[in-house]
Amino acid sequence: MSNFIKSLTSFVVVFLISYAGYCQQNDQGTKNLESYIVNLDKAGWESWKNKDASWYQLNTTDSFVSISADGISNKAQVIKSTIEECDVKSYALSEIKFIQISEHSVLLTYIATQEGTCGGIKLNSKVRVSANYIKQKEKWLEAFYMESKME
Repeated sequence: MSNFIKSLTSFVVVFLISYAGYCQQNDQGTKNLESYIVNLDKAGWESWKNKDASWYQLNTTDSFVSISADGISNKAQVIKSTIEECDVKSYALSEIKFIQISEHSVLLTYIATQEGTCGGIKLNSKVRVSANYIKQKEKWLEAFYMESKME
């Protein structure tokens, strides 16, 4: 019985050490994913400001949807407005929160302050944003973007 207890104790100790290592690796993986998605989203804002539609072509799903006070837009409409209709002077993102919904889906929420126009209409100076990214074929793509006016 004594050998059994020693073996069981050894097993439990090894299991707990292994599990702690797994949790640490998983936390690091989540932090790496969070950093990657936040930087990807910021690159989208920079692309929008610079009238560079390539980010949207490469980093959004084919069925991408954007919802704002202006209405509902698909990928082609967002690309067109980025190039032709929007003139963004500045933007800043704050209060960024990252939520991993599943292994293949994450959500970012944040506040964006912005200055500029789209279609000759002044942008809302402050909006609350939700952006959903999904993993398709080993690549993270933005599937859904929604903003609501604040103030």
